[in-house]
Amino acid sequence: MTCYDRRDLGLLLLRLGTGGVLAAHGAQKLFGWFGGGGIEGTGQFMESIGYAPGRASATAAGLAEAGGGVLLALGLATPAAGAAAAGAMAGASAVHTPNGFFNQEGGFEYAASLGLTAAGLAVAGPGRLSLDHVLGHAVNRNWMIPVAFAVTAPATTAAVGARVRRLRKAKEGEQEALFEE
Repeated sequence: MTCYDRRDLGLLLLRLGTGGVLAAHGAQKLFGWFGGGGIEGTGQFMESIGYAPGRASATAAGLAEAGGGVLLALGLATPAAGAAAAGAMAGASAVHTPNGFFNQEGGFEYAASLGLTAAGLAVAGPGRLSLDHVLGHAVNRNWMIPVAFAVTAPATTAAVGARVRRLRKAKEGEQEALFEE
C-alpha cells in the first residue's frame, strides 16, 4: 500500500496546472516573459483599464499571480498562495465582466475559473505530495485559511472599488454627442 492516494495525485495535478498558468501570467507582468509587457508595459495597460497607479498595480498583480502560482504549484503556504491568486483573479474578472461570461467574447470565464480553483486549493489543502506536507504544515494551518481570505478580500475589494470610481469619474467627464453625424 502506498502512502499517497488518488486525492493527493489529483491535488498535485490541480496545483501544478493552476499554479503553472498563474506563474506564467505573473511572469508576463513582472518580467515581460512569454510575450508580456513587463512592469512598464503592464503598468501602462493597468492605467488604461482604471487600475492606478499602473506600475504599482502591475507589480501587485504580478506578485500575486507569480508568487501565488509558484507557491500553489509547490504546495507551500497553500492558504496564502490560493487567497492571493484568487484575489488577483477577482481583479481580472472585474475587468472582463462587462463582456459577459464566455472567454471567446472577452468575458470573465477564464479568470473566474483560475480564481475559483486557487481558492478551492487554499481551502482543500495541497495534499501529501507537497512542500507543506514535507514541512509538517508549518505554513498551512486551518486557522490560516480564514485569515488569508480576510486579508485578501478587503484589499481586492478596495482595488476593484477604486477602479470602478475612477472609471465612473472619467465617464462623467465625457459628453455624448447630441446629434449623430
